[in-house]
Amino acid sequence: MSTKVEVQPASDRELVLCRIIDAPREKVYKAWTTPELLKQWFAPKPWSTARVEMDVRAGGSSLVVMRSPEGQEFPNPGVYLEVVPNEKLVFTDAFTSAWTPSQKPFMTGVLTFEDAGNGKTRYTARVYHWTVADREQHEKMGFHQGWGLCTDQLEALVRSL
Repeated sequence: MSTKVEVQPASDRELVLCRIIDAPREKVYKAWTTPELLKQWFAPKPWSTARVEMDVRAGGSSLVVMRSPEGQEFPNPGVYLEVVPNEKLVFTDAFTSAWTPSQKPFMTGVLTFEDAGNGKTRYTARVYHWTVADREQHEKMGFHQGWGLCTDQLEALVRSL
């Protein structure tokens, strides 16, 4: 299981999760950028990921559809803002495709993948919200528990690659 690392948010609109994952960063990055792999770990069980479409490049769109245990689907469209292979992914839901604005921007995610030695990765997920209320809502939705569980699922997958 991944090792928690304490990292403090830089502002009152940010949530942060940082872990040491027992796998090289290339594998962790690959699990974030390959639809077939993302579907295996992205949603906290018993939820699932029903569909993934990715154009992993700055300006490229993404669509991740999460499915509840009852079968209800929740589409999450977005756009990649920055892509540095094996090092960094920045994405937002402020746009749905190309530069079409979304109905209600909620967050921008910044993922970093750093070499932690001995084939391990320091994985940091910083999620910036448009407002303090959005950050509070995301926290109440279970950000730390949900993203933590997904990170455990991510690590289990990348260790098997």
